[in-house]
Amino acid sequence: MGEQPIFSTRAHVFQIDPNTKKNWVPTSKHAVTVSYFFDCTRNVYRIISLDGSKAIINSTITPNMTFTKTSQKFGQWADSRANTVYGLGFSSESNLAKFAEKFAEFKEAARIAKEKSQEKMELTSTPSQESAPGDLQSPLTSESINGTEEGVTPDTTQHTEPRAEPSHNALPFSHR
Repeated sequence: MGEQPIFSTRAHVFQIDPNTKKNWVPTSKHAVTVSYFFDCTRNVYRIISLDGSKAIINSTITPNMTFTKTSQKFGQWADSRANTVYGLGFSSESNLAKFAEKFAEFKEAARIAKEKSQEKMELTSTPSQESAPGDLQSPLTSESINGTEEGVTPDTTQHTEPRAEPSHNALPFSHR
């Protein structure tokens, strides 16, 4: 099936000037279609816009992205993968509000999809398959990272229910 458009609107597209990081540079001469797409095979959401056959936006939505309304009809978001900031100028406040609402919705869906894929990774990679002998004795366990270690032995590290993801400051638990 591949990617399917799930919401489309029209807007003037801008990118931040890579030299000054202050001025907006128009990437479309007129309002173009800006669409949210969902790729069910990779479980990702993207914002795509074409001006003719040229892609002027190709941005994968990640859980840490934020869409900011900077005026009544203009909003922006930073895409660290593309190393740019995109700006969209809408013809009405309601079009901007709807785009921002969808951004928040798909950002949350991306967060949930990421958590589910991490849970699958944890379920498919057990310490006995990937760890060298003795790694289970390491004081750096998923429980110690989450602050729930209470005399945990290697035999009791199986999780039967989902646990909270570590904060940004915590080191990710690795079986390597």
